[in-house]
Amino acid sequence: MTDVMANVSCVSMRGRGVLICGEPGSGKSSLALALLDRGGVLVGDDGVSLEWDGTRILASPPPNTEGLIEIRNVGLLEVPATSAPVSIVINLAPDADRLPLGHGQALLIGREIPQVDLYPDTYVLAMRAEAALEIHGLP
Repeated sequence: MTDVMANVSCVSMRGRGVLICGEPGSGKSSLALALLDRGGVLVGDDGVSLEWDGTRILASPPPNTEGLIEIRNVGLLEVPATSAPVSIVINLAPDADRLPLGHGQALLIGREIPQVDLYPDTYVLAMRAEAALEIHGLP
């Protein structure tokens, strides 16, 4: 089963996919760009293809935007792209709990993936996303 998910970004961090969700203008592309700066590799910006491979959900770049990431007020930047198993969903939410007890769950193509809501307006967002991947993400 393959599904195209629009309005999301995804970055591979050490081979583990970080799927970034949020309202339009919440900073999905900015977080993806910051994760690229921290050593990540782009999977997709403003959309990804999701496929169940029998053991995990694999995120792949959609062909029409593969290797392109939007830099607000600058334009499109061409970068290398890859595929990665989705290990965590980061939901950018201005009302995210300050100190949650654990993580939530996102349902992607019929499978549950750990989800962490993060407050989007902070200069340490990329570090928080990486910490969420390490603490709550699937191996």
